[in-house]
Amino acid sequence: MKTDKTSPTNALAVTVLTSLLTLPLACQAPSTESVTPADSLAAMNEIGEKYTRLVLAVGEHDANYVDAYYGPEQWREEAKSEAKSLDGLAQEAKNLLASLGASPPPDDADELTQLRHSYLTRQLQSLEARVSFLAGETMSFDEESKALYDAVAPTHSPESFLEIQRQLENVLPGNGSLAERLETFRADFVIPPDRLDAVFSAAIEACRKRTLEYVELPEDENFEVEYVQDQPWSAYNWYQGGFRSLIQVNTDLPIFIDRAIDLACHEGYPGHHVYNLLLEKNLVRDRGWTEFSVYALFSPQSLIAEGTANFGIQVAFPGDQRIAFEQEVLFPLAGLDPARAQEYYDVQGLLQGLRYAGNEAARSYLDGEIDETLAAQWLTDYSLSSPERAAQRVRFFDRYRSYVINYNLGEDLVQQYIEGKGGGSDQPQRRWQIFSELLSSPRLPSSLIAEQTEDPTEGHE
Repeated sequence: MKTDKTSPTNALAVTVLTSLLTLPLACQAPSTESVTPADSLAAMNEIGEKYTRLVLAVGEHDANYVDAYYGPEQWREEAKSEAKSLDGLAQEAKNLLASLGASPPPDDADELTQLRHSYLTRQLQSLEARVSFLAGETMSFDEESKALYDAVAPTHSPESFLEIQRQLENVLPGNGSLAERLETFRADFVIPPDRLDAVFSAAIEACRKRTLEYVELPEDENFEVEYVQDQPWSAYNWYQGGFRSLIQVNTDLPIFIDRAIDLACHEGYPGHHVYNLLLEKNLVRDRGWTEFSVYALFSPQSLIAEGTANFGIQVAFPGDQRIAFEQEVLFPLAGLDPARAQEYYDVQGLLQGLRYAGNEAARSYLDGEIDETLAAQWLTDYSLSSPERAAQRVRFFDRYRSYVINYNLGEDLVQQYIEGKGGGSDQPQRRWQIFSELLSSPRLPSSLIAEQTEDPTEGHE
């Protein structure tokens, strides 16, 4: 899903951090005096394997839970044949959390090892929450997002979106509702179906070239692109392991010109494809941390994955570089008028002020305050979605629920983290360095906020 820049605020950080302080601890960590570094490492390695198997077992109850897996095929087959009950899975998660609490990393452990322990703890807590949901426990939208994704999105009133709409009224003249006028305007910027692959291929090539300037990638990395239909999402990256991905692009609805760079960056470079292959290379292959060979979709990892994928668009194409590239390359490839690129992106810039409107629709819908019809109407009224896009979005809510916060809130937290550490748009080398380190580390959403208190100039000149 598309999510572009909105400047994060201190209030946002406080909101999320305060909510996370109420999370239950897995257990009280005992003294580390009796735990040697070797004991702790061995314990985490064993817990990492058991966590991986546990995620696969939950996937037998939830078809969407395992987003990627490239560990031993035998473990997947065992998960299928054992067919563990939800009660049994919940108890296993509790046992692993207790084991983690009894094996804290030593004080002199390196940063990644410390982060690994926190990551395993929070991922297991999230798994516990997902198992409870599958067993029938009900949670509010905010309770669910906190339990699963380690974060709670801020709330916005309808009036805040209406202010943006008033600005759009001045740039979208004509007849009909504002949503109808927007669709009429954007119809001039649809990529023709027969040019879609050429435009995407050029966007992918540019995103990869820009990423390779700053990030070392395995020589044999690659992905394939497929065009599909009848899905609730606009595109999806299915990571295969071995530094390979399958990226599917949904062609149910017209695809606007801005989606070429959005999806090439988000799903490919430096987004999901790069995120997954760096985890495989740096943590699975180099360190032997098997827990990163599986990706539990409904977990805190997804907020980092979606947030970096969205912010990666700005990292790859800072400032006016995106419009310049699209005017020169993509607009002509799509058969569109390059002279109108600035006009199009002026409107797109205003639309970013509406991007949290989808969260409000999902929150009200999943909390039972409005039904499917009213949720779609909300999206039309406040997000200015067409009826077709609103219906597709509600289908997304039905399948993925509070996952929607990972796109906009995730991007804001990632941007705030990177810029707080000195990775501003005027410091591309530093920005890429922090970005690639984030892609390669087991950080949590809550840790993005906690680490912002550090000196942003530390470690660079």
